[in-house]
Amino acid sequence: MKKLHIFIIKSFLGPFVSTFFIAIFLLLMQFLWKWIDDLVGKGLAINEIGELLFFASVRFVPLALPISMLLASVMTFGALSEKSELVAMKSAGISLKRILNPLIIFIIFISISSFLFSNYVMPIVNLKSGSLLYAIQKKKPALNIKEGVFYNGIEGYSIKIEEKNDDGSSLKGIIIYNHTNRNGNDNIIIAKSGTMKLTKDERYLEFRLFDGYSYLEEKEKRGNKKNPHRTTKFKQDLILFDLSGFDFKRTSTELYKGHYAMLNNKQLKNAIDSLSLKFNERNTMIQENILNKYHFNIEELDKKKIQEKKDTTYTQKVKIYDYAINKLRTLKSVTNANKSDLEYRQYIIRKHKIEWHRKIAIAFACIILFLIGAPLGAIIRKGGFGMPVMVSVFFFVFYHVINIIGEKAAKEATLSVTEGMWLANFVFLPIAIILLYNISKENTNFDLSSYTNLFRK
Repeated sequence: MKKLHIFIIKSFLGPFVSTFFIAIFLLLMQFLWKWIDDLVGKGLAINEIGELLFFASVRFVPLALPISMLLASVMTFGALSEKSELVAMKSAGISLKRILNPLIIFIIFISISSFLFSNYVMPIVNLKSGSLLYAIQKKKPALNIKEGVFYNGIEGYSIKIEEKNDDGSSLKGIIIYNHTNRNGNDNIIIAKSGTMKLTKDERYLEFRLFDGYSYLEEKEKRGNKKNPHRTTKFKQDLILFDLSGFDFKRTSTELYKGHYAMLNNKQLKNAIDSLSLKFNERNTMIQENILNKYHFNIEELDKKKIQEKKDTTYTQKVKIYDYAINKLRTLKSVTNANKSDLEYRQYIIRKHKIEWHRKIAIAFACIILFLIGAPLGAIIRKGGFGMPVMVSVFFFVFYHVINIIGEKAAKEATLSVTEGMWLANFVFLPIAIILLYNISKENTNFDLSSYTNLFRK
């Protein structure tokens, strides 16, 4: 049996490893497509891009495992059925349970590893990746001044160059608009030629201009309808542009440490308890404040005021009614504000609970999708990347859609967090049981009519 178990595991490992890296690659392409606008033109170094892609790839590991598990199981058992090796095993008296035993042990090990990875590695990766992405988003585009086009990358300035030599530093036909005073085009510099280079510390861009004019429109003075202009001619001028905004600065990871995606399950549990305690305290405080400030007890009124109220005129009654209406409006406004605050606190608590359940649900999905893929492969009796991929993609898309619906319902509190995050697993578990039952009875001609009749009864 050892040789048989080794043979089955080897047959499974090849498709599993290949589909795992294919899934990582596809998810990485989706990631690049999503963030391409924030990455292009930032002048990032190769090591920074490599670091970002590495963190993104690591983040996709828990999601890629269920996909590869489904694909590999369908491909493996499809190939065994296509070559009649599965039939030969059954003919030798080996049950499906014994055939699946080594793989089930392996899948349980992968599932536990997936949870441990999500619980201990993913928070660190999310922290590093989030900090790096934020820094890239805040980084200004790389300095790239093109011919005949106004460049607005330097804050407060618009620069246009008619001609730039191949060396990248010699310029002709230079126009610089200075908008730092925020008064429109009141400061313009025009030069026939010049040079452009960075200072040694790369903190400033140095423009050395030759044969030009500087036009300055001064502010309107009292009694003058027209604004005076001042023109200055120069043979040579030097302008320095501050490039500090182009620096690539890492965001401090301390800013993200409290985020739910950066916590393991133990930390999430503590955070949920702390947030729930603060929510209850806030709820009690709001109720007490509203009752104390707006509770109206007529018995506490002074008898003299009651007598005055009986003798009030029409105008005084109107004032009393206006006062009561304003009091109610204030109460409504305060109540709505407090309600929004409590709803937001509940939403944050749900987000923490969702993240807690996500790690376990994705790990458990590896087992369920394997138990679906193995009998599916035996039913379709095809190996390779043809039919197995089509069937696997259909089932995984179905699983992913249900998972998204469940997570959204959990966020909106239409379902409990447990129901929402485990909805896809709850739906697919009966499918796995039905498929396994059919294969164990050697019924590869799967028919749903018997089960639909059972539900009708």
